[in-house]
Amino acid sequence: MNVRDIIFQEIAGVAAQQKKKIGPFDENSPLLGIGLDSLCFAILVARLEERFDVDPFESAELNSLPTTVGDLVEMYERVVA
Repeated sequence: MNVRDIIFQEIAGVAAQQKKKIGPFDENSPLLGIGLDSLCFAILVARLEERFDVDPFESAELNSLPTTVGDLVEMYERVVA
């Protein structure tokens, strides 16, 4: 399973666990518009850190925060590769 698929799977898993209704989303979807709240994002980042054994938010190369699902995927792809 690639980074994108794992992130999409984890987004759906967090939403289900937290009983958040999310609609279809893709790489162009704004992170703040998919239906997750701040707690969900914290859980998502923790799960991704556990899954990939890396926290891209600690990276010195982080110039800006991700705004779309695709930005989040690209950020993880850079640090996982």
